[in-house]
Amino acid sequence: MEYKHRLSELDTYLFAKGTHYEIYEKMGAHLAEENGEKGTYFAVWAPNARSVGVVGDFNEWNAEANKMQPVQQSGIWDLFIPGVKKGDLYKFAVETSQGYTVLKADPYGNASQLRPDNASVVTDISHFAWEDDEWRAAHQEKQINVPMAIYEVHPGSWKKDPDMPGEFYNFRRLAVELAEYVLDMGYTHVELIGLSEHPFDGSWGYQVSGYYAPTARYGTPIDFMYFVNYMHQRGIGVILDWVPAHFPKDEFGLGRFDGTALYEHQDPRKGEHPEWGTYCFNYSRTEVSNFLVANALFWIEKFHIDGLRVDAVASMLYLDFGRSSGNWIPNEDGGNQNYEAIAFIKHLNGIVAKRDPGAMMIAEESTAWPKVTGDVADDGLGFTYKWNMGWMHDFLEYMKCDPIFRKYHQNQITFSFMYAYSENYVLVLSHDEVVHLKKSMIYKMPGNMPDKFGNLRAAYGLMMMHPGKKLLFMGQDFAQTAEWNEAKSLDWYLLERYPEHQQLNRYYKDLLHFYHDYPALYELDNSPEGFAWINGSDAEHNMLTFCRMTKDKKHCLLCHFNFSPVAYDTFQSGVLCPGTYTEVFNSNALEYGGTGVVNPEPIEAVKESWDFKDYSIKYHLGAYGVCIFKFDYVEPEPEPEKLPTKKYTREDIHHLAGHYKKIK
Repeated sequence: MEYKHRLSELDTYLFAKGTHYEIYEKMGAHLAEENGEKGTYFAVWAPNARSVGVVGDFNEWNAEANKMQPVQQSGIWDLFIPGVKKGDLYKFAVETSQGYTVLKADPYGNASQLRPDNASVVTDISHFAWEDDEWRAAHQEKQINVPMAIYEVHPGSWKKDPDMPGEFYNFRRLAVELAEYVLDMGYTHVELIGLSEHPFDGSWGYQVSGYYAPTARYGTPIDFMYFVNYMHQRGIGVILDWVPAHFPKDEFGLGRFDGTALYEHQDPRKGEHPEWGTYCFNYSRTEVSNFLVANALFWIEKFHIDGLRVDAVASMLYLDFGRSSGNWIPNEDGGNQNYEAIAFIKHLNGIVAKRDPGAMMIAEESTAWPKVTGDVADDGLGFTYKWNMGWMHDFLEYMKCDPIFRKYHQNQITFSFMYAYSENYVLVLSHDEVVHLKKSMIYKMPGNMPDKFGNLRAAYGLMMMHPGKKLLFMGQDFAQTAEWNEAKSLDWYLLERYPEHQQLNRYYKDLLHFYHDYPALYELDNSPEGFAWINGSDAEHNMLTFCRMTKDKKHCLLCHFNFSPVAYDTFQSGVLCPGTYTEVFNSNALEYGGTGVVNPEPIEAVKESWDFKDYSIKYHLGAYGVCIFKFDYVEPEPEPEKLPTKKYTREDIHHLAGHYKKIK
């Protein structure tokens, strides 16, 4: 008798081709019923195993008690076990061709034990009552020219449970408190790191052991569905960090799954990351590619995730990434491009775009690989966005400089504008920048504490006005002083006790709301028409001035940045056109910790050439000041043409005089 929950011949055929995009519905452990008995159906891919059994607390972990059967010639083993119910623990006892047996967690399992235990848990994720139809209906298509400000969050260290010291928040409690903070601040999305099951807290979730299981640290899969549903109901998008580049070598995980290099390449020059001590996926194997592509769709379609930030894309694209000379294998043409990974990425992004066109695929790609966000049909990789790692590196190097020396590094804050439209970028100040002795954002800044806060306000101001979407890691929006530590909560007490941290938090909050309120900052975010230079070369004064434009040329923004400690009572700047310039944002406001010297009155542009512009304005500019003026662009009236002058001869004068007499 055929049962719907069992693998069919079509299932195994599509899996072998690498195109079974719902393979997770058949593989793993699923509650089912056969011959009138309720139980669980198990299926696992282990083509080189001598035998496979299901072990668990239901059979006293006896490898001989429940032997699985091979499914056709697919390399898959399956078995229905009556009486196995939700909540039961299990693993697969895989007997290798060498004759030893290893206990493996389920690659497709939807739940796991809390570390350090690592058995899979039978569960059911099919009956959650979603209530986010309105959100999903509004996000059926990609929306590039909209504001996007991402709050990057590690759920385990955002806050610890005050009722149980040292314990993690459950997803449900986290949802309520995080949504309240995110909405108040003005972020549009949260990006969660360390969400898939992983054995070691210190890996931050970047060494995944359970690709189809939300980590048990914060609750059950249903608890996580509640989290996503709650966020969507409050208008907040959810992005997950996703790690298709590598996986850990823990014995219970994917590594050497059936005694052979199954999910990874056999040759360590291609199958291992020497720097990370992990295995690399074998993208040329269709079943492995299917495992990963289906996993991306699983999070998007089953958990309603709005996007995946794809980790370590550069390590996938380059065969020599992190490998010394002679320890990598060139491609068939002798180059370092990983053709198999490129094909996988294009396949992945193509299928996601086809099935879930509103879902975002965001590449953490740190090189100058072309067309990362280009269409797959045009030989691009097909991502929606790319992290702008070049901007991040140059920007932070500039900000670390003592203002005395910044004039020698002006190109580090101007170079990014030259390639700002080559991809769809996200400007990122992520967790990677505030760990491993790199210092927190506030302590990257030079000078004494008032200088540090002034510099950080200027830095965040430029980030928000620069073309591109925005991402900031938790804690940096209130100037956490310590580096991030995944084992402890953020230092929220700083925000409670110290005015300067409250002011910085208020400043970043107002920046986020300002970003929302002015279409000039996102409407033409991927077009050079949305940007115009005023002065990018005033290195001597550590200055930068540019405009952000709208489609209808109304409510454009003149943005001026002073990265020096020098204040100016009267500063002159060129402007694009005549008209009224009204200050709408100033980092020097008292509520942000500034001196309070702002420009409260509208300023009329005068016809006085400055910065190679015909018109200019004069205004107050504070130390480390960010001044933003609103204006409506109008085409300057052309200069009236001057009539040519002519020297008249004596004969001309007599002729004109005679002509005049005739008229009289």
